[in-house]
Order: sequence, then structure tokens, then C-alpha cells
Amino acid sequence: MSTQAIKKFKTEKGKDMLSYEGYIYTLERKIDVKLIFRCQRRDCKGRCHTNPTMDAILSGPTKHCHAPTPDLVPVFELKSKIKARAAETEEFPSAILHSVMRSFPLDAAGQLPQGDTLLRTIRRQRPASSTNNDNQLPDNLKQTDRGENFVLHEDEKLIIFTTATNLSVLKTCKHWFVDGTFKVCPEDFYQMFTLHGLYKSQVIPLVYGLLVGKKTTDYDHFFRRIMDEDDFDSETILSDFEAATIKSINSLFPNIVHKGCLFHFGQCIWRQIQSHGLQKKYQEDKSFHLDIKKLIALAFVPVLDVIKAFDLIVDDFDDDADDFLGYFEKTWIGEPKKRGTGRKKPLFTIELWNVYDRIVANLPRS
Repeated sequence: MSTQAIKKFKTEKGKDMLSYEGYIYTLERKIDVKLIFRCQRRDCKGRCHTNPTMDAILSGPTKHCHAPTPDLVPVFELKSKIKARAAETEEFPSAILHSVMRSFPLDAAGQLPQGDTLLRTIRRQRPASSTNNDNQLPDNLKQTDRGENFVLHEDEKLIIFTTATNLSVLKTCKHWFVDGTFKVCPEDFYQMFTLHGLYKSQVIPLVYGLLVGKKTTDYDHFFRRIMDEDDFDSETILSDFEAATIKSINSLFPNIVHKGCLFHFGQCIWRQIQSHGLQKKYQEDKSFHLDIKKLIALAFVPVLDVIKAFDLIVDDFDDDADDFLGYFEKTWIGEPKKRGTGRKKPLFTIELWNVYDRIVANLPRS
């Protein structure tokens, strides 16, 4: 009997799953004193038996026809967490996703489903929202359960949802976080944009905006309307790497330290691995997989040492990664100058995506 490293999950339909030694199993059938699980891959006959509470392996596992997939385990854990949060709370889907993603390991990013897929998983746990015949929010839903007004601003280009209490909490928050979720809003709008604050060591959603686009002017409209409400005194803002968001923040908050989200940094790199045809290599070549993790880990190196660290890493890559490395240099650290020494200015400055100072200050990186 073994009790080591058993992790429990649920399928989309609520069926029991577990992981053990890097393999994922789904419940096949129940017998009086044990449960029989089979490998989730249909072409594999691997099985194991557990006690009724899934706390111990009673026999097996039998031989699998494939290698273990430990990178999938965090994905199933993530899905279980977001489904539980969706069922137990009334948080916005984007707020749930943002919170749970903070603890997701970057080295498993290659197995992560698209954000829209995860948001659909959250919405499936909840009943459909109520709207009137004009697809407008009913008056009774424009207030919170405590009777506070929940609509701060409404025009044809922007609707902002928050409360006076939320804004008073936001005023005390020295560290802000913003994120946009596309395709998860009414048809007349393009995205839902959320503003979170670090409050009592927790990142909590405080303001929600429905925006008609993702231009700099759209974000300017959102931020200016919030700033009209009070004299906020945030010290840092963390965002994704949307160019328009960055431009708006730099323009309206010139004295605030602006940082890029570490998770989105990893996602950007993963998308380029895919677009450069290196996905299979990443999944099968352990050396290449480790080299990519080293690139992402540059975010934890002191800013002044990033270029030196990159130069040490780059020689480990094979020639088939040259185009990808060219992207990385152009986007994140700057291409080498053709004349003289040094590098050109990158698309995103090292100071933006580097989180070394946030590690030192014990601040969230995502």
C-alpha cells in the first residue's frame, strides 16, 4: 500500500480523478472495498486501485504505454480550484482566474488551456445571469446585497461597476493590478477590464469595467473616471503586456512603478514557442525545456545582471531556436547593435518585466 503523492481532482462532469507518479487516472468503477482507476488516455491500459477515500494506492499502477505527464497535474489542480471557487463564491470569472493563476507553475504553461476555455469552465458552474428583454441589467442587480450602488459610470463606451466601499478600500491599497478579459462581456462591449488591490496581503477585485475596445483612449477613459472619485496614492501597478494598457498607465501614472505580470511574460514566451514550431521540441527535449525555463527565470535576476545572464544561457540553445532567440532579444532585452557595443531598445524594457525587486519586497508577481 502506498500513500505518497496522491492528488485528487474532478472531471468536468464531477467524476473522480487522481494523479500518481506523474500519471493521470479517471474512476472506472467501484468495488466494495476499493476504487479502480484507469489511465485517462484511451489508448493506455494502465490502472491502479485505491481505497474508497482515494488516500492510498492498494495495488498497481500497472504498466503504461507512454511516459508520465507531470506538467498536466497543475492544470487539473487549477481546474479543480476554479470550479470550486465558482461554486462557492460570486466572484467575477476573471477575478477567480487571476487569483488562481498566481500560484500556477510557469514550467507547466505549455499545457495550460486558453483563457477563454478556463473562463467557460467557470461559467458552467453557475446558472445563467438574469437580463431583461433588452439585454440590460435589471435595476435590482444594480445594487449589492448590502444596498450599495454598484454602477459608478455608464455611457455608450464604458460601464464601471464598483461601490463606495470598494473605492475606499482601493484608496488604502499601495499596489494595484489590472487585467483585461476579452469575449466575456455583453455583445456591445469588447472586454471586461478589472482593477484589483493588494489588501491585507490578498489581491482582491475592486473595480470592473466594460470597455468597447482596447485602444489607449479606452483605458484612459476608465482610469480617469476612477481617479475622479478620490486622490488615490498607489505606488505600483502590475499589468499584462498590452501596448495600449502600458501607454495609458505610463501617461496617467508617471510617478507609479509599472510592472508586467510574470505569468503573462511566460505566456508570451510560450506563444512564440508555438509560432516558431518549437512546441514538440519543448515537450520532448528536456534540455530545451530547461533552457526555456532559464529564459523565464531571467525575470528573477537583478536588472543590471539580466544581459550577462542571457549571454550565459544563449549558447546552450541549438541552431533551430535562432529565430525564437531573435524574437526574445528584440522583444525583451534588445537586439545587439550592428555598430559599436550595447543593445538597441527592446519592445518592453527589462525594468518592466523583471520582478527581482518585487521578490525582495515580497510582492505578488502575477
